[in-house]
Amino acid sequence: MASLPYADVDFSLRALSSRAEGFGRFSIGGLHGPLYFVTTLADDGPGSLREGCRKQEPLWIVFEVSGTIHLSSYLSVSSYKTIDGRGQRVKLTGKGLRLKECEHIIVCNLEFQGGRGHDVDGIQIKPNSRHIWIDRCSLRDYDDGLIDITRQSTDITISRCYFAQHDKTMLIGADPSHVGDRCIRVTIHHCFFDGTRQRQPRLRFGKVHLYNNYTRNWGIYAVCASVESQIYSQCNIYEAGNKKKTFEYYTEKAADREEAKSGFIRSEGDLFLNGAQPCTLTGFSQECMFHPSEFYPHWTMEAASDSLKTILQILTGWQSIHRPEEQAQAVTV
Repeated sequence: MASLPYADVDFSLRALSSRAEGFGRFSIGGLHGPLYFVTTLADDGPGSLREGCRKQEPLWIVFEVSGTIHLSSYLSVSSYKTIDGRGQRVKLTGKGLRLKECEHIIVCNLEFQGGRGHDVDGIQIKPNSRHIWIDRCSLRDYDDGLIDITRQSTDITISRCYFAQHDKTMLIGADPSHVGDRCIRVTIHHCFFDGTRQRQPRLRFGKVHLYNNYTRNWGIYAVCASVESQIYSQCNIYEAGNKKKTFEYYTEKAADREEAKSGFIRSEGDLFLNGAQPCTLTGFSQECMFHPSEFYPHWTMEAASDSLKTILQILTGWQSIHRPEEQAQAVTV
């Protein structure tokens, strides 16, 4: 049977810190801060999630309540925070999280559903944010993206998340005018894209490593590479529905270049099911493509298989798991 990485982190609360794989592996979240207990589902005020996220000191945020938090505006998260939903079932709706000019953020075991309004994403990472890890979250039904990573935000890992009931799932790289997005580096692994229509992800400029993800029944394409981007697709499962094109290439012109260019996708060990068509780019030189080993020494990966597909349908997204024990004192709110 297939297995998932870092299965041991739930034995101790802060064992989660620094256990990300890939580009976001250095994220420590609120490792060196006290516990902050969310004791209310209110949008703001004492004991609220918003109150904890705005505090400037490192915090490990945990929940004493389950239920839905309706956000009337984006919830901005300051640096060195862990938002740890283990032990409860907490859903964010109305708006989403905004990670703006921050670093060392871990978001684990939350649900995001029903975000409304122009430019409303489930998790919006921009600008200039880094060392981010989004783990075991369920995201669906937002008016814009589920996760957007733009404006020179980098060193990010998205892992074991579940995506459903959505159109433009994940945009990485804002538009061809933002040439600073060449610095973007993102790892996406062990995620389940369940019938989302497109952008699993769509990338401009940056580098993305995809491995051991399961994407099925997309509506336009599974993965898109645009202007100068590099996507390393490794041991993923792509199962087509009515639309068979797995990889798409859009040609755009960077603001500081004369010639319009597409991006590149390298597929290695991927499993294509139900007539899924890889649509590899002709004339592509492998010398243009980065290799993950240039940036991190190891990652937990196995061959794409039926057993991997089965376990990704069960163990992605929000999980009903206990919150591990912790001896630290809570902050006063």
